[in-house]
Amino acid sequence: MGDDWHVTRTVLIVDDHESFRTAARRMLEREGFVVVGEAVDGASGIALARAADPDLVLLDVVLPDLSGFDVADELEGGVSKIVLVSSRSRADFGSRLRRSPVAGFISKDELSVERIRELLEDAA
Repeated sequence: MGDDWHVTRTVLIVDDHESFRTAARRMLEREGFVVVGEAVDGASGIALARAADPDLVLLDVVLPDLSGFDVADELEGGVSKIVLVSSRSRADFGSRLRRSPVAGFISKDELSVERIRELLEDAA
């Protein structure tokens, strides 16, 4: 992928914390991503992902109705890339994370466009 791959990337943010969604949206849009929607729970995240067909879903692991792992399993094959995020550590999810059909995991305090790029390039 070239340096401008991210300019045309569309993103759906699925997280129940408004402050995180707002911060993630600002960061992504500043770098040329197009945020096509935001969802506050797993069910609406699945519906929006199917309707908007984003290139990337930024998906919280802990949601009010479903786990991010369940959402990722449900979306497998329909979304090009899913990146899980959580305020918890990667180690907290162990083998469940390794079995999940996602491009990777980023802790919320380490979220950056550079880290997203790394995961997407590694998954390509």
